Amino acid sequence: MDFGHIIEEKIKQSIARGDFDHLPGKGKPLPMDELAYAPDDMRNSYRILKNANMLPEEMQIKKEIVQLEDLLIGCHDPKQQSRYKQQLSEKRIRFNLLMEKRKWQQSGAYRQYQGRIDRRFGF
Repeated sequence: MDFGHIIEEKIKQSIARGDFDHLPGKGKPLPMDELAYAPDDMRNSYRILKNANMLPEEMQIKKEIVQLEDLLIGCHDPKQQSRYKQQLSEKRIRFNLLMEKRKWQQSGAYRQYQGRIDRRFGF
């Protein structure tokens, strides 16, 4: 059975009835895909991870670094500040080790998108 033909027929019938005439955003460009700037060979992998609500380990650590920096700014207890600073230091070391291990700094794609990645995570 050719489902493509059936789907096309249903769409044509809906257009003829005017079912699509009052959709929000009609006549406007589609929103840009947030992964449009990711390298082609990595885009599908990132999309799968994103749809599964998962981040690559290095991005998860970057996210945790941002959270710790925010906590540190709002913290006034010296003992808690010390703990946050320790955790922040550990996260930064872990992130740097991951980056060295993966040699992303040497990757053209990483250099090209590093600014966008940093801005996305508030660095």
